[in-house]
Amino acid sequence: MLRTSLPLAVLLLAAMPSHAAPPLKTQLPQRTVLNLAAAERIAAAAAAEARAQGLTVSIAVVDEAGRLMHFQRMDGTPNSSVEVAIGKAVHAADYRRDSGFHQKLLEDGNHVVLALPHSLPIEGGVRLLLDGQTIGGIGVSGAQAAQDGRIA
Repeated sequence: MLRTSLPLAVLLLAAMPSHAAPPLKTQLPQRTVLNLAAAERIAAAAAAEARAQGLTVSIAVVDEAGRLMHFQRMDGTPNSSVEVAIGKAVHAADYRRDSGFHQKLLEDGNHVVLALPHSLPIEGGVRLLLDGQTIGGIGVSGAQAAQDGRIA
């Protein structure tokens, strides 16, 4: 057991601020998070756009942390499109940029983009924004990259 002499305890108390700190809750930012119902609606809108264009694609929706919330693969979509769609969605959420942004940099000769960890600089990953804040990402794969981007 630690024993403190009275004069030291008095000194420690005197050194403490006299005003109480505001509650931690008031110091934390408030943010909107993506929920499953919204993720499903976003994916449904993308699927409807793909059908309107006569295309079959995989569609992934991730939350702000890049974690998968909803996924769907339309009939006839290539197997490879599954991981690509997820990768594009994660890219958009993690980098807070549409994956096409990094594709354009790469096309312009900025090969440093290839060193970005866990990135997929191919058009078709789009940030989901609400009031200017990224709340997730959607990734589409299965068609040409530009078509994937329009669907997303």
